[in-house]
Amino acid sequence: MKNAIISCISIALFLFGCNNPKQGTTNNKQQMPDSLAGTFLDHRIDIEERLEMVIEQLTLEEKCAQLLHDAPGIDRLGIKPYNWWNEALHGVARMGRATVFPQPIAMASTFDPELIEELASAISDEGRAKFNIAQKNGNYLQYAGLTYWSPNVNIFRDPRWGRGMETWGEDPFLSGTLGGAFVKGIQGYDPTYLKAAACAKHYAVHNGPEGLRHSFNAYSSPKDLYETYLPAFKMLVTKYGVESVMCAYNRTLDVPCCGSTLLLTDILRNNWGFKGHVMSDCGALANFHGLHEYTNNARESSAEAIKHDVSLNCGSTYQNLAETVKAGLISEADIDRNLRLLWRTRFKLGLFDPYGDNPYNQLGPEVVNSEQNIQLARKAAQKSIVLLKNNGVLPLQKDIKHLFAIGPLAADVDVMLGNYNGISNNVVSVIEGVAGAVSLGTRFEYRHGFLLTEENKNPIGWAISEARGADACIAVVGINTLLEGEEGEAIGSAHKSDRPDLKLPGKQLEYLKQIRKDQDKPLIVVVMGGSPIALEEVHDIADAVIMAWYPGEQGGNAIADILFGDASPTGKLPVTFPRSVEQLPDYEDYTMYGRTYKYMEEEPLYPFGYGLNYADLSYSNAQTQKTSFQFGELITITADITNNSAFNAEETVQLYVSAQDASFPVPMYDLKGFRRETIKAKGSTKLSFTIDTSELYNIDEKGEEQYVKGSYRFYIGSTLPSERAIRLGAPQPVMVEIEMK
Repeated sequence: MKNAIISCISIALFLFGCNNPKQGTTNNKQQMPDSLAGTFLDHRIDIEERLEMVIEQLTLEEKCAQLLHDAPGIDRLGIKPYNWWNEALHGVARMGRATVFPQPIAMASTFDPELIEELASAISDEGRAKFNIAQKNGNYLQYAGLTYWSPNVNIFRDPRWGRGMETWGEDPFLSGTLGGAFVKGIQGYDPTYLKAAACAKHYAVHNGPEGLRHSFNAYSSPKDLYETYLPAFKMLVTKYGVESVMCAYNRTLDVPCCGSTLLLTDILRNNWGFKGHVMSDCGALANFHGLHEYTNNARESSAEAIKHDVSLNCGSTYQNLAETVKAGLISEADIDRNLRLLWRTRFKLGLFDPYGDNPYNQLGPEVVNSEQNIQLARKAAQKSIVLLKNNGVLPLQKDIKHLFAIGPLAADVDVMLGNYNGISNNVVSVIEGVAGAVSLGTRFEYRHGFLLTEENKNPIGWAISEARGADACIAVVGINTLLEGEEGEAIGSAHKSDRPDLKLPGKQLEYLKQIRKDQDKPLIVVVMGGSPIALEEVHDIADAVIMAWYPGEQGGNAIADILFGDASPTGKLPVTFPRSVEQLPDYEDYTMYGRTYKYMEEEPLYPFGYGLNYADLSYSNAQTQKTSFQFGELITITADITNNSAFNAEETVQLYVSAQDASFPVPMYDLKGFRRETIKAKGSTKLSFTIDTSELYNIDEKGEEQYVKGSYRFYIGSTLPSERAIRLGAPQPVMVEIEMK
């Protein structure tokens, strides 16, 4: 062998600088000990050469073991154990104390990539700090590492899916833009090192039914594949440089995703040029032979995955890899290729470099759940809350004489957290937030009032009459992660965490009707949950309705900020809220026709992009620089937005396009841009969107990009340009029509 065996003690001293957090940064390089010069631990050598150096020192068995998610240490080379399985969906997860930010579906409601990037950077700061501490403590367990299996950019195609709350909504452009911002914040900005590694999951065509995910064959037409299911993944790979991709449990077009030549070779590697590593979802490779009946045994399953460059097995199927090589199903060169793909990430994270060279080693406990991050969590929650109805009762006055809070989720802190979450000692419930905001001179009371999933067992219930007697009642209802989530987590679900019925569970609606009956005092309904709920009757009886999602540890304070006007609601729905499941196609049908705002012809309860504001806003004067364009030119669409209110306002402005003359089915509307604008009181501002017309292609039934000539309409407004949104109180959008030649 080229390199001498290295002493574990010298490596520990070298790598971690005796654990001195005050040692140098990238501008203060440590001197290379003579014993390590020229080895794979020599940070002066190019990563590719270092990879070859270390691979040539490993036995076949050692190489194969490194392709498992719980990779063992290699003592003779001083290589520490590393567990690749780590989570950071909306904060460092399952690793003790960390800031808990809003659930991704809530973050999607912000329509704010700058905020998402800032938030993700805070998450990876905390993750690095916790990793540094865990390393000092000799903790190499699952969830203590830096390879985060987020974001989830699957399309929330059907509101019945229990895991939709982990996604960024139903629109590929929104999902890719916000998911990409998350990737940027997680991976950091150092020219040499990754702060942490992000992962795009679950690739691809994966969104329920949750209970069938291990055996399901998701059929997608070429049009739906390239128009809906792949674009967000493509954006993360080609535009945002995501470090890894997780292949899904299910089959897509008859082939397991983790063995798909179409998905992994043709599209991901060859078309998109992905250079990072691919991992299996946990246990997905065992499904090849166990449930998909695609292979006969674990060796054949391992061989299929390795041939498709699935470099990391979350699970245990790769425990037989050495035997698979010896049986001739794959070669040792196949193992080396995959190990190279995988370990490149460890080198980019700086796990084999001097302590002082990596600037992220300076992050310590002071950043974890810091005051700055707590306030960021509050701001994110404020911006994620969606005002669905307001007949003028909001914002409430803080000196209201008598305020009553009721509902099964009003005092619940667990409902703030969502899933794949960390743990915080700063979780604020709704009643805690309201109590902290309302006047000390206000009579403020809380009663649980009614149960979440069943009728009250006691025939005597004083809370309803007490709520009716207050000057205003805040009722907190909805669902929680006992009723929706991942396969085995929602222990209150009889449908393996999916929600085949979108209604409010139990008798919550009936109790709201009792509160409302024969009295006109304000009833404000706060809805918690991670997916659309059928709220038509709630909308009819309530004076105000807000969707608060799973808003994170500061959710209670953020909800109070909105209720009392300390913050104005600017959140927008990233997913369509149907009136009922009767408006939805069959759950197991992956065809997009009839789904999402693009193809749903029936009028929903709340449209995609919808959300009211306390300000009175109006749009006018839509223009482009000319009325006729060639494909490839830039179009700039401008419009004026006016704030008719006596206070400054912030609004989430959206741009949609609609092709009028296509000879094949195209979306009714297509989101092409969005931004947040601040408009001064009684003022107006001109806003503009610039669109590259080369991006105005549509996908035909063969899955091919087609440039449709003819008329295009561009809409600028506060929501999807639908009649329903206008009737609900959204400002009238403006439209400009151009001709593409």
